[in-house]
Amino acid sequence: MRRVLAVDGHSMFYAQQKVGWFFDPRHLLELAGEGPELELTSAFWYAGLKDPSDQRPFRDALTSLGYTVRTRPLRELGGNGGGGDGEQRQYTRANLDVEIAIDLLTVAHRTDQIWLLSGSRDLDRLLEVLRARGLQIVVISTEGMVARELRNAADRFVDLASLRPRLERSDAQQQPVFSRS
Repeated sequence: MRRVLAVDGHSMFYAQQKVGWFFDPRHLLELAGEGPELELTSAFWYAGLKDPSDQRPFRDALTSLGYTVRTRPLRELGGNGGGGDGEQRQYTRANLDVEIAIDLLTVAHRTDQIWLLSGSRDLDRLLEVLRARGLQIVVISTEGMVARELRNAADRFVDLASLRPRLERSDAQQQPVFSRS
């Protein structure tokens, strides 16, 4: 079986905050690559950035582990850019749903199963199309943070909390290795 892993960094940051622990991307790759006659053919990580240097060490670490990292700038809302009136910049998410869709559609012909770590309801139609092409879709997220439409579009839903023994960072009491994206 050929498997692809796709991690929506923004969605997973908030899912991990909700469950109260952070997973190690290395452990996730190991878990995704386990199984008899299984090949992990691609691993993608999607992240929004405040500026081009944002999260550079983390992104470099992901790349060295074998992830293909896709980024987009966070959209800035409100504030005046931190000007003299003391108003702070407010950021919103960088929407990487198009990048996720393009990557997964591009590798679909050489994939049997996709593990998608996201809660975004905007990806439900993508999952329906991939399933229609014969791919098995596993959505991994957290109860209460995954859209019903996304769960319905998948073959299987796995609650991130159930994977804690396998995925939790050993230094979980420290700051997360990644920030909102």
